[in-house]
Amino acid sequence: MKDKLTDANFPRTADNRVYHLGLRPGEIANRIVTVGSPSRALTIATHFDEEPKKFRLVSERGFQTITGRYKGVPVSVISIGMGAPNMDFFVREARESIAGDMVIVRLGSCGSLNYTSAPVGTVVVPKACVSITRNVDFDFGSSSDEHIEEKAYRISRPVSDDLQLHQLIVSSLENARAPGDQSKIVGDLVNASADSFYSSQGRLTSFPDHNAHLVEELLQQIDNLGTLEMETHHLYHLAKCWNNRPNQAFTNPNLDHTGPPLTTGPVRPVTLASSTSGVTSDNAAIPAAIIDSKIHVSAAQIVFAARTSADRDFITPERVQAIEEWGGKGVLEALIAYHVPSERLHPEKGSAWSMQNV
Repeated sequence: MKDKLTDANFPRTADNRVYHLGLRPGEIANRIVTVGSPSRALTIATHFDEEPKKFRLVSERGFQTITGRYKGVPVSVISIGMGAPNMDFFVREARESIAGDMVIVRLGSCGSLNYTSAPVGTVVVPKACVSITRNVDFDFGSSSDEHIEEKAYRISRPVSDDLQLHQLIVSSLENARAPGDQSKIVGDLVNASADSFYSSQGRLTSFPDHNAHLVEELLQQIDNLGTLEMETHHLYHLAKCWNNRPNQAFTNPNLDHTGPPLTTGPVRPVTLASSTSGVTSDNAAIPAAIIDSKIHVSAAQIVFAARTSADRDFITPERVQAIEEWGGKGVLEALIAYHVPSERLHPEKGSAWSMQNV
């Protein structure tokens, strides 16, 4: 941390950069692709327009944001790493940095629990998600859980994605799929997001996790369950929370973004070879979230592993690269096709996607 932070409730620097993403208003667009892998973000950014030059920032906490335009529409891609906590950092801090509506699509990886419907290489657009969390009050030191009433793992109710965005992603992926590529696009399955790559996903390690039958129980309890990963439920959950919040005229101290001119932030902005980081947004001090703004979300998940097949197949690096290439383009097509009224977009003046200096 290189700059003084203010407000322990929602830390910011003097020039309004948020704590973990390192961004300030004008550096992240309303339409966003979120990924886990930094290299996947770079792959997606290759589809961006040549002008304006791409803005890229890597924060001290490892979040990478690339902002530009795709077919003339402002877009951002951000790599956040893994798990619900990192998804939480991203959604909350991006929300406080963007005026108007947000449209977010996660392009990530997952494991398949139904290798006939979703074999390795399938791209699944989950219509809903549940959360699986490890019950820390459970007696994991017990030799058996047969006589313990409390469950070792908790399963949440399902939460759905945005139906219109869901349909756009499915159709855009179908259109973007490379000629000859046999990858399936599946849009009728439910996803489960776990709080661990291991215990809460039924993987067996040397730890006494009491999870030997977890996958079997999940398939019995959750209709149309098809995939397992670690992030998508929290994205869907936060969008639902935001969109269903009381519509009250209140003053949120986080939205008072007045402050002195740009100084050195808590990060050193890193730019792509073809880009400039000279973002001098006049909007760095504007209120970020309008009262009736919405967050529209969905996801596309590449099946990396067949968890329930006899062979426990795993995807090859070459196939991952190929699907990321056309899958990233398909997700971008869906994002720009999703209509957001101009009055519900972040102002362009002084932003990373401004065409004024082109």
